[in-house]
Amino acid sequence: MEFVKYEVADRVGYITLNRPDKRNALNYQVVAELKEVFKQASEDSSAKVIVLRANGQAFCAGADLAYLQQLQKNTYEENLEDSSHLKELFYQIYTLNKVVIAQIEGHAIAGGCGLATVCDFSFTVPEAKFGYTEVRIGFIPAIVKVFLLRKIGEMKSKQLLLTGELIDANEATNLGLINEVVEKDEIVARVKEFAKMLIEKNSGQSMAYTKQMIAAVPSMTLEDGLHYAAEMNAKARASEDCQKGIASFLNKEPIAW
Repeated sequence: MEFVKYEVADRVGYITLNRPDKRNALNYQVVAELKEVFKQASEDSSAKVIVLRANGQAFCAGADLAYLQQLQKNTYEENLEDSSHLKELFYQIYTLNKVVIAQIEGHAIAGGCGLATVCDFSFTVPEAKFGYTEVRIGFIPAIVKVFLLRKIGEMKSKQLLLTGELIDANEATNLGLINEVVEKDEIVARVKEFAKMLIEKNSGQSMAYTKQMIAAVPSMTLEDGLHYAAEMNAKARASEDCQKGIASFLNKEPIAW
């Protein structure tokens, strides 16, 4: 990989954007590498939780400007294929079978803010700025909007998507975009601590099932959602993790996840 790194430490898979000279901006190759690495992480039995982070001053500045200029010469079909490429990455992260934590130590703008949006948890430093600035260059925040509406609701999404304004970390937290603001010298330790809590206290299988259901239920009718929930409930009861967890609870023994 040229622009993305992957490593595992203490059962945490670290996916690192490594294009600091371009503020980790996205182009076709970066998105392709992210898709490949997230697939690898999803299948890696040594990694129970995934952390997405970045080298350099910015988390991700969105689409590479040179790449945007190139796309203007594309046909509709070529642009649709490219747009679908990014859509697949966002959907992959959103539905990944493992919890994904964003460790944001710099600005997350446009598509970069989209990456933060589709992660399950986001931790950031106070200095970081966030925003969906597409409307300010005649573009639209099309794909991320689908996920942002689910995450923070229509009113708050309109505030961000229609104004294109940048907001600070505290406002991003108040809007529900970010989970926690942590000082620069503490964020690495805090993310490790949070990941460790998930790893040691929770069943990986249960987190995967729960995340799968969170993604699926909002698009269902009430009746279909309840039917799906009952099916998943029954499926979980028969799982190895559930049997192990209940046995440990009844025997008053600690569970080693």
